[in-house]
Amino acid sequence: MAVLKSIFAFITSLIISLCITLDIPCYPMGKKLDMDKFKETFSDEFDGELNRNVWSGHYQYGNTTVDRKGSYWNQYLAQTKDGNLIIPVTYLEDGMGGKGAGWYSAGIDTDSDSPDGFSQKFGYFECRCILPEGADIWSAFWLMNSGVFNEDGNGRDGTEIDIFESDRFDNFPKNSITSNLHFDGYNDAHQKLGAKCFLLKNDPYKEYNTYGLEWNENEYIFYINGVETFRTDFGGVSQNEEYMILSVEMKGENGIPSQRENAPADDAYFIVDYVKAYQYK
Repeated sequence: MAVLKSIFAFITSLIISLCITLDIPCYPMGKKLDMDKFKETFSDEFDGELNRNVWSGHYQYGNTTVDRKGSYWNQYLAQTKDGNLIIPVTYLEDGMGGKGAGWYSAGIDTDSDSPDGFSQKFGYFECRCILPEGADIWSAFWLMNSGVFNEDGNGRDGTEIDIFESDRFDNFPKNSITSNLHFDGYNDAHQKLGAKCFLLKNDPYKEYNTYGLEWNENEYIFYINGVETFRTDFGGVSQNEEYMILSVEMKGENGIPSQRENAPADDAYFIVDYVKAYQYK
């Protein structure tokens, strides 16, 4: 029996490696997450009003609206309701926060701009959510720090870690997410892993799933519903604290969606049940 398990694990590892190498979308097939080695350090289940001492606007300050690709961001569109965080994607004819008509959403983070902001080095980070439905819409749960902008040839001082991005609604296969890494800023020196695509066994636009990252000094390990999707040490692995971000945007430029004819007819919603972080015991 032990031999059969070893053979099965080896074959599974080969399949995962092949899918990753060839960029073939696949279901999570790796090891199950071991939560016994962690202790909880952060939890927001979004009961009551959104705690804006913890969550502030990501590159938005006060009630000011900023361009975000094919949409606009205003942090006050992020609200809680019935024990969930709701970040809408909505068309505002009259605009908001100094901007005119267009599609509006929000990005919020736990950076030190918030009085009770939260950052952590290493551990496990998880979000349980329902993805916003519609062409061009792009929600994400990711980690970030200022070291990402350092152009020094590696990501050890800071890496943008995209635990998941839901940017494939109008692509095949639809019920999938991607994960990615970025470092060395966002100009000519920018380096990235290249998005890895994974399939969901349910409809993630109507049902909850969990998306997680285990991060230690040697590697990043990504999970969907507690099952490993892939692991990597690309960039050398960030060795500095990073904060968490929840965001929704639309593909495009200067507040104009890239596929205006396919823009959603109705509002869409990023529904987040909780965000949690854990540290190694």
